[in-house]
Amino acid sequence: MPFAGFSSSKTRTTPLPEAFFAELLPQVDDLGELKVTLYAFWHLSRQEGSLRYLTGRDFAEDSRLLEGLPGGAEALPGALDRAVRRGTLLRAQPAQGETGDSLYFLNTPRGRAAYQGLLKGTWQPEDGSHPEIRLELDRPNIFRLYEENIGPLTPLIADILRDAEQTYPAAWIEDALRQAVQANARNWRYVEAILRRRMERGTSDGKHPGESEKDRRRYVEGEFGDYIEH
Repeated sequence: MPFAGFSSSKTRTTPLPEAFFAELLPQVDDLGELKVTLYAFWHLSRQEGSLRYLTGRDFAEDSRLLEGLPGGAEALPGALDRAVRRGTLLRAQPAQGETGDSLYFLNTPRGRAAYQGLLKGTWQPEDGSHPEIRLELDRPNIFRLYEENIGPLTPLIADILRDAEQTYPAAWIEDALRQAVQANARNWRYVEAILRRRMERGTSDGKHPGESEKDRRRYVEGEFGDYIEH
């Protein structure tokens, strides 16, 4: 499936040092190595604090990363080994006879300081302190969806949308907004009516079982007909 393009809205970016492009990129000749390297930059940029690292599990349990690796999960150890041999990543492995996961640091001043501190025993990762960060599809923000499909985002509507995010799954809201556009019912009352009905039907996974063309016509011609612009 073709890439749909980058969003025009304000999205979070991942900084890369100039040396990545000028020095490292020309050397890397393995796609798997390049992907785990970029993943490390991305993952660490989303952590907080001065001591940042990845574990072997961070790489191995991110299904979207593994899906994109040539060779899948079996190719991960080799890709990480190449990044370590090149010096992009620093790896601290459990001592012989000890249990635990390998830790990976970027070969930056901050990463080298954390790596050396671990080797010298001046710090140890705290149990439960490492964040779980995974690659996920960037779902459209409902504020942007509302502005693009319904109308201007007023402070009142913004508060309503925030409340809706706490009440309904994001997929429900996105689907209801699209249904409103298809029905030419570009107002929040119609969207909210769909969401309430779906909640009453007791679905929990964002799907609405049994909803057919007849069901959709009920929204347009039946109890929600007053919300539609004819």
